[in-house]
Amino acid sequence: MVEQARPPGGDIAAAIGGLSPADLARLKAIARLRAQGLPRGIGWADLLNEAVARALSGTRRLPPDVPVVAFLAGVMRSLASEAWRRARTEDDILAAAEDLSGFTADEMPKDPERTALAIQALSLIHRMFATDPDVLKVLSGLADELTAEEIRHVYGLSVQDYDNARKRLRRAMLRWALRDGAP
Repeated sequence: MVEQARPPGGDIAAAIGGLSPADLARLKAIARLRAQGLPRGIGWADLLNEAVARALSGTRRLPPDVPVVAFLAGVMRSLASEAWRRARTEDDILAAAEDLSGFTADEMPKDPERTALAIQALSLIHRMFATDPDVLKVLSGLADELTAEEIRHVYGLSVQDYDNARKRLRRAMLRWALRDGAP
């Protein structure tokens, strides 16, 4: 299907207003696909409306040679990614805060900046290994000050699974330290 040409001057409001019923149906279908499983109850209509609102406000600018439907689909993709990123960050911060909640007032770091850096570091580590459950089990066991044998027993890891997870953890942390110049 050929999309309707945009009016001269790239007026986004006129371009959106001039979308055909078929174009609107395509945008609705794209929004439904992008909104599937989004966190915090974000629905397809929210996604589509936010994409249009950002285009109309000028927050997202329509490039000269991009069709309006493709542009709005890209904005929706970006908004969905942003929602997932925000949800992961919030979940990581909450998880890190829960990790710190076990401390008494005397044990808590006094410097809020150090506390924030610790939370960010924990969040980064959890994101780095979010898809590796064995490494997360090893990290959890180490945080609980368990021995290797206790970690294997508590989490049901074989000796080989435990050793491989430790190697993946060590290699990833070394790569990260070398890439980002971390101490």
